[in-house]
Amino acid sequence: MPKVKTNRAAAKRFKKTKNGQFKRKKAYKRHILTKMSSKRKRNLRKAGLLSAPDRKVVMRMLPNG
Repeated sequence: MPKVKTNRAAAKRFKKTKNGQFKRKKAYKRHILTKMSSKRKRNLRKAGLLSAPDRKVVMRMLPNG
């Protein structure tokens, strides 16, 4: 059997937490931020967690976690 390769795009976007979940960045924080409230921009800074169905897909992309 050949080695299983890590999906490099996924490796740059997700980090595994201690209890097996994946941290991710939130969307809508790239441009056109002037019309957004400060509260919304502040909440977009925080990391989010992947949902259970997405977690299965990412676990397949990151075999070595």
